[in-house]
Amino acid sequence: MKADITKPTTLRRGAVRPAERALAPDFARGLMLLLIVLSNTTFHLWTADRGASGWQPVDGSWIDHVVQFSMIIGLDLRVYPLFAFLFGYGMMQLYQRQTAAGTAPRSAVALLRRRSLWLIVIGLAHTTLLMAGDIICYYGVLSLALGALFLGRTDRTLNWWILIGAALLVYTAAEPVVSALLRGDVTSLGDPGAEPGNLAYAAGEDNWLTAAGTRLSTGLFVTFAAAPLSLVGGGFLLFLLRFRAARQRILEEPADHLPLLRGTALVGIAVGWLGALPAALAHVGMLDVPDAMQSESGALTVLRDVTGNAAGLGYVAALALFTHWWAGRSTRHGERAVRAVSAVGKRSLSCYLAHSLLFAPLLAAWGLGLGTHLTSATMALTGTAVWLVTVFWADALERHGRRGPMESLLRRLIYRIRPRT
Repeated sequence: MKADITKPTTLRRGAVRPAERALAPDFARGLMLLLIVLSNTTFHLWTADRGASGWQPVDGSWIDHVVQFSMIIGLDLRVYPLFAFLFGYGMMQLYQRQTAAGTAPRSAVALLRRRSLWLIVIGLAHTTLLMAGDIICYYGVLSLALGALFLGRTDRTLNWWILIGAALLVYTAAEPVVSALLRGDVTSLGDPGAEPGNLAYAAGEDNWLTAAGTRLSTGLFVTFAAAPLSLVGGGFLLFLLRFRAARQRILEEPADHLPLLRGTALVGIAVGWLGALPAALAHVGMLDVPDAMQSESGALTVLRDVTGNAAGLGYVAALALFTHWWAGRSTRHGERAVRAVSAVGKRSLSCYLAHSLLFAPLLAAWGLGLGTHLTSATMALTGTAVWLVTVFWADALERHGRRGPMESLLRRLIYRIRPRT
């Protein structure tokens, strides 16, 4: 008797099985968390002097300036597109696994809708309790909207919307710059007297309840204002690119897509780094430009932000090429390290939240307040150490065959109907 797969409440299978996992996505997620924790370190330096952008500190020794320069070039608003790509890629993987097993498309979308809603809840809790720089709730909103609209669409439809998204993204970024050029004063972009953005994270507030209120306000704005507005400005582009990439199994089967991956890595990283170079040079005083051009909405910051999407895609491609190269070696030196980083990727939500659980009480003014004693360089070392703690933790869980605690919780929440196997 043929099974009825039209019922929107019927799941034909459960979550991803260990044998179905591919190395490249897990390794990319694990290494991505190192880049994220390094990118977030600046928020914990709550007594540092900030530059015109309100982002990176400007004080410290020459080695601190090297770290600041490197972060502006390679990390600032370059890691989040990498996270977004892997987030959307995982969505399409889940959808395809369910539909391939016989789950009705409506049921698969409903499953992803529950996942998105719970991620928003988890992200807002993370924001309120520990760190306002959370990105889970932001991408939870985007996945909630885009999953319902695009997961079941044809490749041709996705291609058209990718072109529309690219056009909107270019227009949104270029319009203020072109308008300023037509007025003959590009320095009119930005507001150098604006409140530094790091204050929204409240790391310097010594009262936890007051800090939590500030963090919650920031989280609500990012979730329910910034995320929907980003869709209007072409923010759905990267999500649709991820959907297409997942359908082609680019990360699971990199050998079949080597020319695409090589070109994306080369062009994406080059565009991303060159786009951030003017902002980095201005930050360390090697390029003399007005503060307005360096501010959060200034021309150099706009250029840095827009090209960050290219860098994020380039990083994904580079990581896929690395895993392809590594898997093809006859003797795999460093296999233990690669497997340990991949174990982090399998438990990315637990490890991501663990960063804040370790960071915030130690560094914030409402905790031990150690953030006031660190510089950009020592903070980067601290962030790397925190990431390594999660690597050892995830590796231990992997060797004992255990999932991360948040992954186990999320599975129970979203697979609330017992799957048929």
